[in-house]
Amino acid sequence: MESLTASWVSGADNSEFPIQNLPYGVFHLINEDYTASRPGVRIGNSVVDLKALQQHGFLPHLDLQTNVFNQASLNNFMALGRKFWIETRVVLTKLLSTRGDASLKNSDQLKNILFDVKEIVNLLPARIGDYTDFYSSKEHATNVGKLFRPDAEPLLPNWTWIPVGYHGRASSVVISGTPIRRPWGQTKAPTAQFPSFTKCAKLDFELEMAFFVGPPSKFGDPISIAQSEDHIFGMVLMNDWSARDLQAWEYVPLGPFTAKNLGTTVSPWIVTLEALEPFRTKTPLQTPEPFDYLKDGGNSSYDIQLEVWMSTSENQLEKILTSNFKYMYWSMRQQLTHHSISGCNMATGDLLGSGTISGPGELEYGSLLEYSLNGKRPFKVNGQERSFLQDNDSIILRGYCQGDGYKIGFGDCAGTILPAHDKI
Repeated sequence: MESLTASWVSGADNSEFPIQNLPYGVFHLINEDYTASRPGVRIGNSVVDLKALQQHGFLPHLDLQTNVFNQASLNNFMALGRKFWIETRVVLTKLLSTRGDASLKNSDQLKNILFDVKEIVNLLPARIGDYTDFYSSKEHATNVGKLFRPDAEPLLPNWTWIPVGYHGRASSVVISGTPIRRPWGQTKAPTAQFPSFTKCAKLDFELEMAFFVGPPSKFGDPISIAQSEDHIFGMVLMNDWSARDLQAWEYVPLGPFTAKNLGTTVSPWIVTLEALEPFRTKTPLQTPEPFDYLKDGGNSSYDIQLEVWMSTSENQLEKILTSNFKYMYWSMRQQLTHHSISGCNMATGDLLGSGTISGPGELEYGSLLEYSLNGKRPFKVNGQERSFLQDNDSIILRGYCQGDGYKIGFGDCAGTILPAHDKI
């Protein structure tokens, strides 16, 4: 596969979706309704229809898996496991390479298999049964701790011992481009005697990444560190929108609730671990040393450059913040292992979020909570002052890995804030 590095698909080689990427998603054509949705693979500005590709005999290794792409999600394919994922990647690479198998390029069925991205509508790539969000960036947790506990240690005692997380709401995970409605909820000012029911005034984004679970695990059986990557299908960008004023009042003692279930946005294309392998890097030094069940060798992160772009109303996008996935203190392998250590069974399509990803450098923040110091340090975008998100503001998260002469991208993770309902 190393020599098959150029594609005959127009525009693929100079895009964020070259032949080295081949991420998976779910789509239907603009002139179809959602009942026609099926899995696809992104290559340049085109999408390969995997259902049609299999039906026309281009995926013979999946002949016994007759329904793997004949559905509106990737779950059946994700459940097959890494052996089938790698075999499919090899076949796709050969079919799409300039030096590979030319049968697809010369096929009379090409017009029914390869579509321009302008012709499609993206949907969520998987049926998400459960969604868990972690809190695994040490820089982010430290920044937040300093804001809310200035006279105490910023990290709580458990933070360096376990990957802290909470169970989120899968039903409000939405695809990129879906507008997010400003929520109503309870808040309480520090000097107020009683809480109030009002519109959220501190609406924020969270720069995150997430991974999808592939093969499921059995109820009662933990997933070991050694087994963990065999259960990870791939990664997406994620924005776990946050109502900071609601969260401050409601999160004690059980954690985030309505402050987070207003919406969680994911990018449409799942980038596989095989595509990310050249960008594997070490995780930060973990002190104290984790318990044996969480030791993973320290080489289980990825160098993924992250960006936050923002615009006000219909104005031009501006890049306001950056970060990198490699800063994550707790790895995906550790998150999955700890999640299952109790015997909690992981299901195909489960979504596990990294938590907000901040870095050590200037402007390497993953949220406006940090960037604006909880509203005390306003900033400007499009010449307008902001501390938190206002109505009609848009946020786009972007991420990529820079290779030698190519780039692995994830596609936009975008959302625009709609005004709250007039009354509840």
